[in-house]
Amino acid sequence: MKILICEDDEIMLKAISFKLNRDGYEITSAKNGKIASEMIISQDFDLVITDHLMPYINGFELINMIRQEFKKTMPIIMLSRIGQEESVVEALKAGADDYITKPFSPNELSIRIQKLIIKNQK
Repeated sequence: MKILICEDDEIMLKAISFKLNRDGYEITSAKNGKIASEMIISQDFDLVITDHLMPYINGFELINMIRQEFKKTMPIIMLSRIGQEESVVEALKAGADDYITKPFSPNELSIRIQKLIIKNQK
């Protein structure tokens, strides 16, 4: 399973990558939305994890691009320090499959990924 992580916080990116590598996933990372969008065009991913606030293209814009422009259906999880209801609703309306507020448990992220991948395979 191939996962793209779009995260501009280097420590957060390393922590997520470490956990998901240990879980057996193939991880690709992008430090901003522009790089992530280019990767999504050129590669196939089973799941995308995107931060909300990123340089160039933010998480909402990236989700809209994935769903509307690129017509991709892989599960998307949005990560954000903003846990306000309006932000969660906006992400889900844009096409995110899940929303996790930072800080979060790496084990929680892992379980949510497993559930989304299983659901997407049906």
